[in-house]
Amino acid sequence: MEYLNSIANIKNGLIVSCQFDADDPFNNPEYVSLFALSAQMGGASGIRTEGKENIRAAKARVQLPLVGLIQSAYSDGSVLITPDFREVEEIIEAGADIVALDATERIRPNGLTGFEFLRRVRVDHPGTLLLADVSTFEEGVQAAELGADLVSTTLSGYTPATLQKGAEGVDFDLIERLSDSLVIPVIAEGRILLPDEAAHAFELGAYSVVVGAAITRPRVITQMFVHEIQRRTRNNAKKD
Repeated sequence: MEYLNSIANIKNGLIVSCQFDADDPFNNPEYVSLFALSAQMGGASGIRTEGKENIRAAKARVQLPLVGLIQSAYSDGSVLITPDFREVEEIIEAGADIVALDATERIRPNGLTGFEFLRRVRVDHPGTLLLADVSTFEEGVQAAELGADLVSTTLSGYTPATLQKGAEGVDFDLIERLSDSLVIPVIAEGRILLPDEAAHAFELGAYSVVVGAAITRPRVITQMFVHEIQRRTRNNAKKD
């Protein structure tokens, strides 16, 4: 029953990503857990966070389904979600309700593609909810066929094959195509910065929406304001 509740409780809800860069002043389990608590108080339906200590701290602080991951990188520097079997075990032991992992066609440092890794994890942990982070429609379909319980558009724009998507804002097309095609829940994630964008993702069929930077990254939010102010100041100076 708890297995099913973790999915049911995030339906039509906002999952807040409480995750920070290594050099961010908020990258501390205590601060992460307070961001998670603030999100819960604001009406969030779930939390997504990275690192076993952050997972453990957030789980102790809030009563919401928690998506856990451990972030690493491929040899080219692109993001890798939950790199190996040891990390899967650590995420589960830390108390995550859902384990997020990279389900792309790229070859991991352990020599497995994301699909091979997902297949192995599914066999090893039949009772664990697995969320497949994908970057393309084809990856989402294959992840569902391999036993993922949920699919998320997290990696669209963050893999070498989809980098062009990063400049295009939210990948609404991917959200809609996956939502129309898959039976399992589709989570919309990636560059969702405005309430209107989150609402539109639901209109396209998303089961849940993940928002991170716009809610929990003060440094990123500040940079967005500064960038826009400077851009408009330069444009006005040119007119004068």
